Amino acid sequence: QVQFEESGGGLVQAGGSLRLSCAASGRTFTNYCMAWFRQAAGKEREFVAGINWTGSLSYYGDSVKGRFTISRDNAKNTVYLQMSILKPEDTAVYYCATRPYCGSKRVVDFGSWGQGTQVTVSS
Repeated sequence: QVQFEESGGGLVQAGGSLRLSCAASGRTFTNYCMAWFRQAAGKEREFVAGINWTGSLSYYGDSVKGRFTISRDNAKNTVYLQMSILKPEDTAVYYCATRPYCGSKRVVDFGSWGQGTQVTVSS
């Protein structure tokens, strides 16, 4: 069973940047799709970005395209989310999760959720 630990969240002003990390332990995640989701207070969890196991394919939610970049370092068992031009509406708890193959943006298709890291963007 793989476990994820997210880190890197915090308070940032609108227009700023943050880099989130998701470290995996328990088993290798090398051959799996990895994704970031987020959940704002009172809202449903939504897809942010996904990346295949080689890092050759990435895909994004419409609200973050052009501002966020997902990447991974399989040697470190870590996936990253570089967030730029942050907006107050990006405020949420950010989670990482996995599934065998990329393509889906549905929460129900992913598993092994971490505890999340809080990102707060002030206006």
